[in-house]
Amino acid sequence: MRKGLILALSIVLVMAFSLGVMAAKKEVTIAGGSVGIELELTKKAAKMFEETHPNVDVKVMDTPDSTNDRLGLFLQFLEAESPKVDVYQIDVIWPGDLGEHFLDLYEYGAKDVADKHFQAIIENNTVDGRLVALPWFTDAGLLYYRTDLLKKYGYDGPPETWAELEKMAKKVQAGEREAGNQDFWGYVWQGNAYEGLTCDALEWIKSNGGGTIVNKDKEITINNEKAVEAVNMAANWVGEISPPGVTGLMEESARKMWENGNALFMRNWPYCYSTGNQEGKVINGKFDVAPLPAGDSGNGASTLGGWNLAVSKYTDTPELAVELAMFVAGEKIQKMRAIEGSFNPTIKSLYKDEEVLENSPFFGKLYDVFVNAVARPSTATAPKYAQTSELFFQAVHSVLTGEQSAETALAYLQLDLQDLLGYDVK
Repeated sequence: MRKGLILALSIVLVMAFSLGVMAAKKEVTIAGGSVGIELELTKKAAKMFEETHPNVDVKVMDTPDSTNDRLGLFLQFLEAESPKVDVYQIDVIWPGDLGEHFLDLYEYGAKDVADKHFQAIIENNTVDGRLVALPWFTDAGLLYYRTDLLKKYGYDGPPETWAELEKMAKKVQAGEREAGNQDFWGYVWQGNAYEGLTCDALEWIKSNGGGTIVNKDKEITINNEKAVEAVNMAANWVGEISPPGVTGLMEESARKMWENGNALFMRNWPYCYSTGNQEGKVINGKFDVAPLPAGDSGNGASTLGGWNLAVSKYTDTPELAVELAMFVAGEKIQKMRAIEGSFNPTIKSLYKDEEVLENSPFFGKLYDVFVNAVARPSTATAPKYAQTSELFFQAVHSVLTGEQSAETALAYLQLDLQDLLGYDVK
């Protein structure tokens, strides 16, 4: 009887202890992206953190593919000072607009790791001396091209100018349709009215000598002849070498069309390299990447992209949230993501890592493209970059869809930017 009582009490104590341990388990939430295999790799990183922190449960929040929709969601949490999300994956263009909502990571030991990253991104993420986000992966727009089809139609390599791209696209598109693929197009890109179009259109304009919308001296430069030419050039692609529906395409929809073997060229980010080379994909082993073509400037232009990790001021567990952000942005996870997802590291030493270069050889070949990518005017227009970008991509979209001429759209855009920003025109 007594032994039975002791056994029962022991069981109760063990259960109570177990429940106590479970109750003590801390939760931390990271809101990440879901483009390509982003979500899968973020969940993998979360599990790796949990393995070294058995009393921590890392929740990964799925977020919209569209950058604009994601920003809207994040603003709902941040403006409500909600502790629901602890770590945010933020776009390279957001620190100036959102920095007030994030902790200064320099106060939590980030000075010890800042020098490992590209200095330009650290500077981009520093607002009034506060490091509001850790660099996670960097991006630049790239031209994807079908090596097999270029060879089939007598071309030695990718185009160096937009004029060459148009010529190649027309020839191969006609040939592939004649061969039976009526769904084949010469060039797919991001033409929907969202931040992705800002990136694409900035590349066209900058490569043609048309500037960067607003310059570093806070002067509005967009309404010029070279910018008009560049936007008209892209509008002429719609329905000719690009599908009429390109004005609704974003990164993922363009990628799927490309991976189905229905395009010769694609403008997209580095993550598409690993997804295109997955086993069973139609284009596996049949494509490569190159810098985007040049316009009248003589040089191509790639928009600087990339994402960073910021810790909310409203988190209930600041030390734990910062520890998670530092781990996920650290060398081990960046290397894993570079190998498995072709996400460009922000840690300089990884560009000399043999395993990384073996899986994504273009990291070394196109290193200069990533280092010299063209920044969007997020600093010059902060804290009104989001509104500036929306005015820009809506204006460009109206030209792509035939609603306005480029001359009219950019003239009105200049006036709208003057009203929004109060800047002079150059």
